[in-house]
Amino acid sequence: ELNGKDVPMAVLLQGDVGSGKTVTALLTAMHYMDNNIQVCMLAPTEVLARQHFQTIQALLQFTPFARIDLFIGKEKEKTRREKLARLKEGETLLVIGTHSLFQEDVVFSDLGLVIIDEQHKFGVEQRESIRAKGKNPDILAMTATPIPRTLCLTLYGDLQLITIKTKPLGRKPIVTKWITEEKRQAVYNSIKKYLAQGRQCFIIYPLIEESEKVDLESCIESYERLRMFEFKDYKIGLLHGRMTSVEKDSVMHAFKANEIQLLVTTTVVEVGIDVPNATVLVIEHADRFGISQLHQLRGRVGRGEHESFCILLTPDKVSED
Repeated sequence: ELNGKDVPMAVLLQGDVGSGKTVTALLTAMHYMDNNIQVCMLAPTEVLARQHFQTIQALLQFTPFARIDLFIGKEKEKTRREKLARLKEGETLLVIGTHSLFQEDVVFSDLGLVIIDEQHKFGVEQRESIRAKGKNPDILAMTATPIPRTLCLTLYGDLQLITIKTKPLGRKPIVTKWITEEKRQAVYNSIKKYLAQGRQCFIIYPLIEESEKVDLESCIESYERLRMFEFKDYKIGLLHGRMTSVEKDSVMHAFKANEIQLLVTTTVVEVGIDVPNATVLVIEHADRFGISQLHQLRGRVGRGEHESFCILLTPDKVSED
């Protein structure tokens, strides 16, 4: 419900993974676009920004708002200049992008709504810097990480909390299991069983800043090993942050099209990847992740009508904590 007051709206929309936050945001955005007011949507990663762009473009293609633009880090100078001009002239009513929208050359003619996906990935100053590009625009921030009301007041005192409590029809709860290293073979056998039924699977490796190089190497090594031995009869893909945008795109495209059955990846898939046919998620070294990250990652499965599983793999010697 748009407030119709002079004070800008600032809302934190909280809803579990796949509860329809993107569609809610788009419906809100269209109210502004209908009145020739610009909307910008911020996403923390390129993969997610592209995905929102493609989803929203498909939804808007037969409407008067089919013209939307995507701003990401690396693109041709000429293309970027054309997009900037359209934005400044007010030709483009909706832009979707990453942190690249913070840059000084990004100028709006009349920015009225800022949508921030995965709010916890952005700092307060970043939120302010994008708001400053408009005349007190409304803010719609979104998160799938459950935040208790009290914590919300402490962290985002200026945001009013709205929760989407329901899930789309037919969603089944995700079965989550903690399994130790000694049972790894059994996990692989289960994966094969689901792949045989036509489902798809993610295997996620941690990528922690302090040990990023080592982590990335172990992810790539594991991919090679699985490809050559354990899953040599299956189509297996690799996705990580060091790949170029084109490489990432083609891997994601192949995974969505079920041309890749098993995707080995790092935490770059933590937010927003939507592949309803993927039903098994294995998180390697699950003991190295925080709880909200595990919650986010688990949300990569359970997006379709099939029963989904999240398997947390840890070394044998892990304390109960």
